[in-house]
Amino acid sequence: MKNKSNTKKYPLSIRNWPEDDRPREKLLKFGEHNLSNAELLAIVIRTGMAGKSAIDLGRELLNKFKSLRAMSGVDISEFKEIAGLKDAKVAQIKATIELGRRMMSEEKAFHGVVKSSADLVEFLTPLMRDLKKELFKVILLDKGNHISEVIDIDLGTVDRVNPSIRDILLTALKYQAPAIILAHNHPSGDVEPSKADKILTKDLVIAARAMEIRIFDHVIIGENTYYSFADDSLIEEYEMEAIN
Repeated sequence: MKNKSNTKKYPLSIRNWPEDDRPREKLLKFGEHNLSNAELLAIVIRTGMAGKSAIDLGRELLNKFKSLRAMSGVDISEFKEIAGLKDAKVAQIKATIELGRRMMSEEKAFHGVVKSSADLVEFLTPLMRDLKKELFKVILLDKGNHISEVIDIDLGTVDRVNPSIRDILLTALKYQAPAIILAHNHPSGDVEPSKADKILTKDLVIAARAMEIRIFDHVIIGENTYYSFADDSLIEEYEMEAIN
């Protein structure tokens, strides 16, 4: 039998900690800026498990994914690899991270007339840069070239997205948008358009013209960089082919 003096004591749950050390009470007393990332995650996670506090779970998350930003777009199954993270806790974490991404986008939201690809990039990058799968969006413009809606059309795989030309054009017609901009991300960070990207864009430009809808651009978002079909004169080239 082991000597009692050699046995390790289980860690106390957060509710038994001194009040100033508990993340929630610490935030309310000193402000959120005084908490570590692990402590903020602990507030989101709320409860731990036997022998592991919510802060321990927060630390495990940071050790596994290295940063808060890296958690964005991570598949739910990867969170569940950490013992103690079930559906409810994973949903809370994912929702919090998504709110953070949307807040970043709101801060950089574009206001006014869309004149070039650069006008959209700061708005789109926080929403799309860290996604682990390709996401295809359609930006609908009104007659004054102001953004009226941003619609998610299709979510693909890590290296491919296959949006429907029909769905894109029906969306534009539904919202009575005279012009649209296409956008999708490349999780690899390489923004060079693939052959499939070029074929899709060309087919859309031609089909949209027949319906009196203008395709202003197709933007590919990468790691702090982007590619614009319009800037590379390909939209103009495809329009000329449609005329001829």
